[in-house]
Amino acid sequence: MKFMFFFYPAVPGTLDDRAKLRPIAARTDRFQQMLAEIVELSQFAETLGFSAVTFPEHHLHTEGGEMGSLPLLTQHVLANTKTILAGPIGYVLPGWNPLRLALEIAWLDQITKGRTLCGFARGYQTRWLNQMAQQLHVGAAAMNTRDSQPDNDAVNREAFQEVYDILRLAWGDKPFRYKGRYYQYPNPYETGTPWPAHEWTRKYGSPGEVDDQGNVIAIDVVPKPYRKPHPPLFQAFSQSEATIRWAAREGLIPTLLTADYAQLRKFADIHVEEAAKHGRTLARGENLGVFRGVYMADSKAEAHALAMRGLMGTGWPGWAHYFGFTDAFRLPEDDEKYPGQTLPLSEIRMERFDRAHFTLSGNADDVRRDMDDLIEAANPEWFIWQGDQGYLPLDDCKRIMERFGTEVMPHYR
Repeated sequence: MKFMFFFYPAVPGTLDDRAKLRPIAARTDRFQQMLAEIVELSQFAETLGFSAVTFPEHHLHTEGGEMGSLPLLTQHVLANTKTILAGPIGYVLPGWNPLRLALEIAWLDQITKGRTLCGFARGYQTRWLNQMAQQLHVGAAAMNTRDSQPDNDAVNREAFQEVYDILRLAWGDKPFRYKGRYYQYPNPYETGTPWPAHEWTRKYGSPGEVDDQGNVIAIDVVPKPYRKPHPPLFQAFSQSEATIRWAAREGLIPTLLTADYAQLRKFADIHVEEAAKHGRTLARGENLGVFRGVYMADSKAEAHALAMRGLMGTGWPGWAHYFGFTDAFRLPEDDEKYPGQTLPLSEIRMERFDRAHFTLSGNADDVRRDMDDLIEAANPEWFIWQGDQGYLPLDDCKRIMERFGTEVMPHYR
């Protein structure tokens, strides 16, 4: 098993701080504190034997609870560590120009000599994605149907696929042409792009890049990534069978938010089955990641208190719940109690997180029993730990990490 530490990242502060200092994310002192904590915890994770640290891509969180990331943050972490991998899970593809993203990732991989990874996501947050992708007329995916226009989900999926396809072509070893709904290469596609220095390019550039009339007729994105053909690719957190099948077909590593062991095993088996259809033989859990919270203390009660002071008692009920993520914690009786509806906020409690197997809490024996059950269910290659940086004090975060890294990880790494 490989271990990955997931930052949101968060501007450090209690809920009282966020109320008194609003918008706390605009405060340079707190933002600098967040950057320092990210570096310190990344270095600590490296010392403990974690394979990677990672981030989401989200923006405009004035509340400071999920600042997300840019490639600059990945570069900053890698410049301050030695061996650990870093990168986002994941880049929200509908919000990116594909050539720009292909270059960002390739440059980052070259600068760090292969220490980056990248994940891809469709994007569900309207606050920022609807602003950044407006020229494509693309909105956020439908996480909560009350906030989604009827066609948004289909258009978002189409834009995601188009950007993804272009990335794979851009990292290939020869020039490419592409004509889609949102992008065409070259531009204009039919006639090519006029290029005054065509004789220079015809002699020294990529074969087939220019035609006899001096037009660019194919695009060759350079540099290529340090690792060939590209860094490890992950698909952002999912509860969807369709997404798992897509990742299996494409060779990406799906990362699952699903908590229920029976459902998790089902998805792990679907992943193996779909990969086999496309010529890839995988064992159950190979090229698969799961997302979990960890809270370690001398007793369950102490661990639960940490969790509720941290993300489980603040971020999950405060904002994640409203995007439907807490439905990952449904229990068998919920289908009868709440038929055809999402869980109400009143149900988002610590008891549910534990019963649904999302949080691993307690002392080393407690957490190892949970780990054994997780391995029995799906045997995931990647364990992705939802970190509490910014929600819990730095010392609490390090204390939990140290206990996990010394008392639990050596049994599974």
